[in-house]
Amino acid sequence: MPTLSIVIPNYNHGQYLPAAVNAILRQSVQPAEVVIIDDGSTDNSVQILQELAAKHPVIRFYQNEKNQGAVYTINRGIDLATSEYVFLAAADDEIMPGFLEKSLTVLAKYPQAGLCCTIGDWREVATGLNWHVGVGMADSPTYLSPERMVELERAGRFYIAGHTAVMKRTALIEAGKCIPELKMAVDWFNNYLIGFRYGICYVPEPLAVFNIHSNSYYKKSRRDPQLYREVLQEIMRRLTLPENRDVAERIREGGCLYSFASPMLKVLRSRPEYRRFITPNFLRKNLWHSTRLIVKKFTPAPLGNLYFKLAGLRAKSPSPASA
Repeated sequence: MPTLSIVIPNYNHGQYLPAAVNAILRQSVQPAEVVIIDDGSTDNSVQILQELAAKHPVIRFYQNEKNQGAVYTINRGIDLATSEYVFLAAADDEIMPGFLEKSLTVLAKYPQAGLCCTIGDWREVATGLNWHVGVGMADSPTYLSPERMVELERAGRFYIAGHTAVMKRTALIEAGKCIPELKMAVDWFNNYLIGFRYGICYVPEPLAVFNIHSNSYYKKSRRDPQLYREVLQEIMRRLTLPENRDVAERIREGGCLYSFASPMLKVLRSRPEYRRFITPNFLRKNLWHSTRLIVKKFTPAPLGNLYFKLAGLRAKSPSPASA
């Protein structure tokens, strides 16, 4: 198995930490290290982490001298990591049994891949809505080349669930680690930049839970139109840099930018060099995605979850990990 470092930034998520860390410790294949950095928490996080680190030598616990923000803390964790691959975990999310074993097994088979992802289990805490992303990209664990990724994206069957991405550390560093200006979209940018450059491995099982809280960093940032627009403009500025031309062309061909909904369309229309990304495929998917986001706000959870099931946005439960 390749070596793996898990990096967990934490800020005031003491109530979630035991579940997240124990889900890692129960894995059939263990990481070389779990690097946990507390970012100036004011709850009981430090006490919990000190107790966990005392019990489990695999945990390396660090503290920022003051609150520095998620991006700074994650980058510090990447610098402290010593393994070939890194998994950037959230303190309030949880991985399922077999996640590490199945991800590392396919990465060992296809070392050219920049990352491995699985189907992502998304759970909206406030509403009870539950759906899966990245369903249907393949029937068994495999490697997807950048060209195949474009084909799947054009067909509406591609998505990298960021909370499931086990990334090659050198590729992540090459991408600039977590770029502060990209804020809540930094994981999307890294995953797609690395993926469309090196290809990805894929495990077709829902093996990690992403708990979507209404007051999360992403949700709060998304509610600020000016901030969100600045982030989207930064994404486009970086995609149009000469060194990213190869990736940008594949993202344009696939229409991947649709997931940022109508605000991205406005950004693409704002500058001549961005308008080439407005393809028929992008427009079709952007309109459909924007409409679904509006409808989702007013849909009761039982009806919404029924739609997700009928629409193929719910995968089968994961099979037991191999011995």
